[in-house]
Amino acid sequence: MPDTIDIRIYYEDTDCGGVVYYGKYLGFLEKARTEFLEKRGIKILDLMNEGTYFVVVNVDIRYHKPARYADIITIHTEIEEVTFASITFAHNLYVNGTEIKISTAKVRLATVGTSPSETDMKPKKMAKAMIEALRA
Repeated sequence: MPDTIDIRIYYEDTDCGGVVYYGKYLGFLEKARTEFLEKRGIKILDLMNEGTYFVVVNVDIRYHKPARYADIITIHTEIEEVTFASITFAHNLYVNGTEIKISTAKVRLATVGTSPSETDMKPKKMAKAMIEALRA
């Protein structure tokens, strides 16, 4: 069963015609993924404090219908795949509590890490507990 969040569309999210600007969807998806992880006890701030970060390595998004100013969009988020160092999320976006699908997306994140002496991020295996929480 996918997790869901609702997001209200504000004027700042739209173009001059009142249609949601395509780039804003990436921010909406980020919020959905963050909530998904938090509900599973995966605290991004805690990971950052220990030197583990998520980076987006691939986004595949399709726009089916426009969302507009004042709409409430519902984002359904679920895990499509988990590997030792990546997570692929599947997102379906619907408008105003209907089954009218406005967008679908797949987003792949990789885990990377740094140490206090490193400045560039390198691939890092996820902790076993985190993988288990994602697969549950």
